[in-house]
Amino acid sequence: MKNTLCLTLLLFFLFSCNQNKKSPTLNTLPASNDTVAEITLLFVGDVMQHKPQVRAAKTETGYNYKECFQHIQKELNQADLAIANLETTLGGKPFKGYPLFSSPDELAFDLQKTGFNVFQLANNHILDRGKKGLNRTLHLLDSLQVYHTGAFSSEEDRMKRNPLFIEKKGFKLAFLNYTYGTNGLTITAPNIVNYIDKKVMEQDIHKAKQNNPDAIIALLHWGEEYHQRPSKSQKELAEWLINQGVHHIIGSHPHVIQPLEIISDSQTKEKKTIAYSLGNFISNMSRPHTDGGMMLRLTLAKDSTTYLKSYEYNLVWTGRPIITNKQNYIVYPTTHSEFELNKQSSELRNLFLANTRNLLNKYNKGAIEYFIE
Repeated sequence: MKNTLCLTLLLFFLFSCNQNKKSPTLNTLPASNDTVAEITLLFVGDVMQHKPQVRAAKTETGYNYKECFQHIQKELNQADLAIANLETTLGGKPFKGYPLFSSPDELAFDLQKTGFNVFQLANNHILDRGKKGLNRTLHLLDSLQVYHTGAFSSEEDRMKRNPLFIEKKGFKLAFLNYTYGTNGLTITAPNIVNYIDKKVMEQDIHKAKQNNPDAIIALLHWGEEYHQRPSKSQKELAEWLINQGVHHIIGSHPHVIQPLEIISDSQTKEKKTIAYSLGNFISNMSRPHTDGGMMLRLTLAKDSTTYLKSYEYNLVWTGRPIITNKQNYIVYPTTHSEFELNKQSSELRNLFLANTRNLLNKYNKGAIEYFIE
């Protein structure tokens, strides 16, 4: 009897405690990583191939560009999508540099092996080798099974790739790519190149919206060469695109870095990116501010809505063999450790980094620099 009474009292006590304890709600539970999807996008600027670059990559059996990207391969492999402006054609022999570019196929092979999987083609050099060069470029990229947009073999091809929809890790992204021009070269039917035309762009944005993407990203080849500040027309077009519903704008063409802006939508407070120019990713250019560029890393996250979680950039400098005494052109990112460079290379790299940081510290709005381990 005594034992039965004790057991009854104990059960009553436990029941009372549980009744008084508040049940957890969704608002008080800690956020779970399992419920938040994320995708990392890495953008770089102009991939150029001047004639000295082609000569430097020549081997006994072909061409080799692997060394060029050795210091950034890990960073690229960590990105879900790595996007580059391919500012050359893969038009076949004879290989040429400026002003009518045609680069070895191995450039595309090694870019893909390094981690690049999206190529924008709407730029002022895409018609350098005419109809044959454009079609050959498209065919080669298709054979590598990489994404590309901005230039098309036909209207049917454009319907399929424009906007370029990419679905990955639970996200649907829409990419739109346009250029200010093609150096006076005229497109030949049935080929199509996306030129900056508000009427056409408005139709493309509408088409993108109908497919309910998590983000619309405009890749623009625009601006004035060698100008470190965006032009009035760039700013006006960027504002127009944002008002049309574009979420992020990534620019190329000036061959120098221009400032970044992270803005908030006046109504939704959603953060949006405007990168006016990422500069040169790899080239043979040597005039002030053209010997480097920017890798821009955007992380999008999604729970009930999609939002810009982080936005950072890394500065890269291209070491030319004539300066570094290396065999090939090499992209050097900013890292926590120093590279083994000769005195002249170190001085030029430090000058590029100092001048660029001074520009960005003065005019950037929101983004910060990150360093590779």
